[in-house]
Amino acid sequence: MDPRIWSRLPDHLLERILSFLPLKTFLSLRSTCKHFNSLLFSPCFISKHSLSSSSSFSSFILLSHPHFLQKCPLFNTVINSWCNISLSFPPMLSCPPSSNLLSSANGLLCFSIPKSSCFIICNLLSRSLRRLKFPSCPFDFELLTLVSAQNGYKIFMLSSNNALVYDSTDNSWRFYLGFDPILNENYHQKGVFYDGCLYFTTPEPFRVVGFNLESGKWERSTVGLPGGLTFARLASDGDRKMYLIGGVGVNGISRSVKLWELKEEDGNWVEFETLPEMVCRKFLSVCYHNYEHVYCFWHQGLICVCCYTWPEILYYKVSRRTWHWLPKCPSLPDKWSCGFRWFSFKPEVYSSV
Repeated sequence: MDPRIWSRLPDHLLERILSFLPLKTFLSLRSTCKHFNSLLFSPCFISKHSLSSSSSFSSFILLSHPHFLQKCPLFNTVINSWCNISLSFPPMLSCPPSSNLLSSANGLLCFSIPKSSCFIICNLLSRSLRRLKFPSCPFDFELLTLVSAQNGYKIFMLSSNNALVYDSTDNSWRFYLGFDPILNENYHQKGVFYDGCLYFTTPEPFRVVGFNLESGKWERSTVGLPGGLTFARLASDGDRKMYLIGGVGVNGISRSVKLWELKEEDGNWVEFETLPEMVCRKFLSVCYHNYEHVYCFWHQGLICVCCYTWPEILYYKVSRRTWHWLPKCPSLPDKWSCGFRWFSFKPEVYSSV
């Protein structure tokens, strides 16, 4: 095209034309100039792509490990393979002291920066971030969970004798007393968001407790869990279904691993799947019967079962009722150490920090 023509186009026409570019393509081109970069948040782009951005990108499982100091490898669950590119962090997150990825939700990532007394919430796609100062210093916390909410997000955590909730809509922290102290013994497990509450499983005697994010009240589930459990974890798709993943055995040793679904009609756990014997043997050998390192999360129709000490994920594809192993990341060295942290990551360019 003749540059003399393009240079004379009114801004609103240029924005309109460029808005028809696929969002993936434009994101790779916006570094051309400041004007192109600013177009991403123009009315034309927002109106055209804000509703479709969810389908514009693949969904990924993100691996965080001490071996990767400045980036996170991505596993594409659509094509079932590791990507050639990794998710790079902004300079402030990749410089010492090393940041710690804690949680993810709706395209946002939550990091802690050890010596800066703050959390960082960032959208790496839109290159935006927010610093959240610790509510008090010194500040120790457990069980941090980032939750997508209407018009923003919330952060839940436990600290000392308080449950703390940060609300991005008014940029405020709220403190709630009276949490169940036994949760401190289950510090690896994040909350599972379901029907407006965060749910947790406690160590033995196993039970489910919930925290209402609006009222700040704790609730103990009156529904009994299946018998013979050696460990219990939860997973949820957010609003419609909640699942229980647990080992079944005697004397704390699992002989099988099963899945249950919570039925809303009567509030009971109904068994619907058992881990195949050969897969179960490998999983239990991975855990070495040390179940405190096992954790679970939901990712785009998959129930993912992970272990901090093992570089593979066991996942269950709900729609097909099949089990699979996610292969080891090729970027990892032959001799790996523990510290494998996996996260569901669905890029959302218009998720606001």
